[in-house]
Amino acid sequence: MEKVKVLIIGSGPAGFTAAVYAARAGLKPVLYQGGQPGGQLTITTDVENYPGYPEGVQGSQMMVDFQKQAERFGTEIRLGMVTSVDFSGWPHKVTIDQKDEIEAEAVIISTGASAKWLGLESEQRLNGMGVSACAVCDGFFFRGQDVVIVGAGDTAAEEASYLSKIVNKVYMLVRRDEMRASTIMQQRVKNAPNIEILFNTSTDEVLGGESVEGVRLVNNVTGEKKELKVQGFFVAIGHQPNTEIFKDWLDMDETGYINAVPGTSKTNIPGVFATGDAQDKVYRQAVIAAGSGCMGALDAEKFIAEKEVEMAEREVM
Repeated sequence: MEKVKVLIIGSGPAGFTAAVYAARAGLKPVLYQGGQPGGQLTITTDVENYPGYPEGVQGSQMMVDFQKQAERFGTEIRLGMVTSVDFSGWPHKVTIDQKDEIEAEAVIISTGASAKWLGLESEQRLNGMGVSACAVCDGFFFRGQDVVIVGAGDTAAEEASYLSKIVNKVYMLVRRDEMRASTIMQQRVKNAPNIEILFNTSTDEVLGGESVEGVRLVNNVTGEKKELKVQGFFVAIGHQPNTEIFKDWLDMDETGYINAVPGTSKTNIPGVFATGDAQDKVYRQAVIAAGSGCMGALDAEKFIAEKEVEMAEREVM
């Protein structure tokens, strides 16, 4: 069985930042990239709100830059998927691709979260070309234009309100005859002069060739279809944290986000640390994920140092 000091699971901003810090601390981290190397940013086009890129950067290029920096300090980056874990003892045991086993003194989880989509072919085809699951990330690109946002909860209401300050018109699609958002968020949306709520309405198709040009809607009561000319299509129906393999070991909330000790990346299992969107259901921004990746590495470094002292004292006794 291979033995490593720090194993990092996931390769978005959190994972790569954890790798930079762990490598510079001499911990020789091993990072497995998972099923989507680079994370959600690899399917994002322009990123303009990350410090250090004054002209903006393509999301995929940004992750290449992160990876190069992690490798520069000695991180070993590997392809592969963590398929199971055993946190019953220490060191922790992790299985890669259902066959290779690793024993790690510290595990940093940076598996992120995936946006929930409607399941339309056109939605995926135009992802990054007018289709987005993050208004805060991409709303700026649609200033002065017309957009659609799908969703009825607090997140959708918050993002609709955010967009209303940037774009010309927001069409909010609610598939039932009422919203699920809190009363205060509903009032905020209803009071915005450039937000139009379309109840009992679903998306039949996102229209456009190289970019979003419109959307075809269907009335869920009458079955009537109509088209709207818009330039942006935002989906705000939630995110799913990529934490399924840890559910038997780590404390999570009801939706699967890992519970970390406030102000730290520590989980309920000593030596296991949660970073990025796997434990952040509020902000979901690259810069926040990177910061938590730093926390994960520093917490792991301290944990390993304390373990080494503990082991040395046992030997003396």
